[in-house]
Amino acid sequence: MNREFDYVIVGAGSAGCVLANKLSEDNENSVLLIEAGGKDSNLFIHMPSGYSQIVPQANKQNFGFETEPEETTSRRKMYWPRGRGWGGSSSINAMVYIRGHASDYDQWRQLGNPGWSYDDVLPYFKRAENFQGEGDSDYHGFEGPLSVKKSDRTDDLLLDKFIEAGQQAGFPLTPDFNGKQQEGFSRYEHTIKGSKRCSSARAYLHPVLKRKNLFTETNLTVDKVIFEGKKAVGVQYIIKGKKVICKANKEVILSAGAVNSPQILMRSGVGNAEDIAPHGIQMNHELKGVGKNLQDHIGVVSQFASTKPVTLHRSATMFRTALAGIQYLLLGTGDAANPPTAGGAFIKSHPDKDIPDMQIHYVSIAVPDVHGRADIPTEHGFSSIVYACRPQSRGHLTLKSSNAEDAPLMFPNYLSEEQDLIDTRNGFRETRRVFMQEAFDEYRGDQLKPGLDVNIDDDQELDQWIRETGETLYHPIGTCKMGSDDMSVTNEHGQVHGVSGLRVVDASLMPTLIGGNTNAPTIMMAEKISDHIRGKSFL
Repeated sequence: MNREFDYVIVGAGSAGCVLANKLSEDNENSVLLIEAGGKDSNLFIHMPSGYSQIVPQANKQNFGFETEPEETTSRRKMYWPRGRGWGGSSSINAMVYIRGHASDYDQWRQLGNPGWSYDDVLPYFKRAENFQGEGDSDYHGFEGPLSVKKSDRTDDLLLDKFIEAGQQAGFPLTPDFNGKQQEGFSRYEHTIKGSKRCSSARAYLHPVLKRKNLFTETNLTVDKVIFEGKKAVGVQYIIKGKKVICKANKEVILSAGAVNSPQILMRSGVGNAEDIAPHGIQMNHELKGVGKNLQDHIGVVSQFASTKPVTLHRSATMFRTALAGIQYLLLGTGDAANPPTAGGAFIKSHPDKDIPDMQIHYVSIAVPDVHGRADIPTEHGFSSIVYACRPQSRGHLTLKSSNAEDAPLMFPNYLSEEQDLIDTRNGFRETRRVFMQEAFDEYRGDQLKPGLDVNIDDDQELDQWIRETGETLYHPIGTCKMGSDDMSVTNEHGQVHGVSGLRVVDASLMPTLIGGNTNAPTIMMAEKISDHIRGKSFL
């Protein structure tokens, strides 16, 4: 072994930064945090609007994965941005802070994960949070490292029109998506501190970098976990063309995300033999669920031209974008100081639904697609993106080869269950009904998406358009799910079944998708499991 530590954490993303902070609190622990990308030094990471410069293509901050073509999404290769570097996806996301519905966590407990009910996890959400402003102390924390504040921007006229239109359409107004009532329309809460993004790296990692027992390595590729029998004893990674083996005296912890963690397990000989053996990799332990149970949110856009120049298009041209950047750098204000997705809604796609099953993201611009990879339209407009919160469709990922540099083969299997298509269709129509309310009358121009060639009242035509245009909302989970059934990969503490010294702590543990964005729950999970690792009880 070349180097030796108590804990080796693979991945300095949303969960890994939390674990590095918590485990290095104990001076007797030596902790190594290793990351495929670099430090979070890029200006666009910290500028709240900067994610639009990072997400559209693969780069040093973004893996930019692609899925395999599938019939359910018209044989398209779907683009999957995933964070690469300190902070992981919390350094490139839209900073929307959503915990999900209380029943989501109660379901996790019912699926064989004791200690994961909403009552169990709420204290950890609060422990992580430093809520800026007035909030309900029953639901919010005010002393944690993760800075959260509700959008207070005053320069987005149509944002308030969207919320007004939701009420006109018969939906409730909610003061707080993360409080006692998720259902309704409101402004979002964001992970922002001052005028800068508050990623997991900024909240948890940067404040403790001077600890003498915390070590970091960047710009490397993890090849595999090293085993002695059924015990994980270290990690092999490649840096500057050289292979390095680090010994872990206590645990190896995979926090590389729902794409990379199962891939590393498979390259380490842990997983389904059918996925591993064809690549000449020696089996260490058979776990059929590794890489299975893949879930993600897939969203579609509803969009109209604006008849008045009151949208964020004012900062979308190259010249205006530069001006907004200068204003941000000099004053910390303006469009660049705010994420464009400042408001949204949780609604029921049908009155028979027990809880809100659709999330709507609103943005005062005519987005070219979910990821902004095409040119920004030259005219003012406004858009929404709607998706089914708890899809029934399940996909999988597997190895492309044994080469550590190769991305996995990903098959999300979107919309393979008919109910997902029905819910998305109904949710889209409800979203469009919001845009047709009186609040938008003086601003609503031509319908841009779908185009007028799509009859949105015809189920078959609308379904085909959904399959042809739906895109990821960046929330892949479930590929190393926790539980006790035959397809579970870990127990409720993230400990991999059948081996010792190996744990997974990231969004891949989630057995089912929560109703909302997945960053806040991932941070909460790392907070909670860090207590188990350290033998401490917070509750």
